[in-house]
Amino acid sequence: MDDHRRLDGQTVLVIGGSAGIGFETARLARAEGAGLILTARNADRLHRVGLELGASIAAFDALDSDRLARFFDGLSEPVDHVLVTGPGPYYAPLADIDFDAARRDLEAHLLLPLRIARDAATRIRPGGTLLLIGGTGGRRVARGTSLISALTAAKPALAQSLALELAPVRVNLIAAGFVDTPLSAALLGDRLEERREQLRRTLPIGRVVGPVDIAELAVHLMTNTAVTGATFDIDGGQQLVAS
Repeated sequence: MDDHRRLDGQTVLVIGGSAGIGFETARLARAEGAGLILTARNADRLHRVGLELGASIAAFDALDSDRLARFFDGLSEPVDHVLVTGPGPYYAPLADIDFDAARRDLEAHLLLPLRIARDAATRIRPGGTLLLIGGTGGRRVARGTSLISALTAAKPALAQSLALELAPVRVNLIAAGFVDTPLSAALLGDRLEERREQLRRTLPIGRVVGPVDIAELAVHLMTNTAVTGATFDIDGGQQLVAS
């Protein structure tokens, strides 16, 4: 029996680790031998997850830049891998854009990764990973996608630039399509099952992508030391068919 675990002796930090992709990545990393540090805004849920996974936790809003900097300053030991999750995309036709909401979306999807890269630069061990989560939804031009299209285009360039600036820390981007998470359920409400069934019918893989699929890719990128500055699509072939 092979007892080798891919992340033995390493520490994984998940920003947004109490649910969905962040939680599943933390769970898999733990199974692969990693120590865990998890952050999230929801203190009660984070506490439950921390107990379940045996993780250190810190409850705060990562968009609070001062609190984020204090968190990294307060780490007692370096970490090996940092995963940055985020909220869902903001869609609105040009005439209906709420610019306060748009600024928050820009902050969450572009400025937050930049802040984390700056604050974590000296906290990630050489050869470790900064792993960003993005999406593919803005690649197909449609009404109401101005902001998400711009952010979708910007994130691969961000990952490439950070890969040079943070080297030998590796920086990669996971670009996900629809993922069946609690966030997706909250966004779609009563239309969730309809969307699932549509994807089962149309995706080449014949099923809906789940957070475990993203977690498997994330752990692979943590352990494959040859990969940096890359964007990895994981959408079940969604871009190949009409959405």
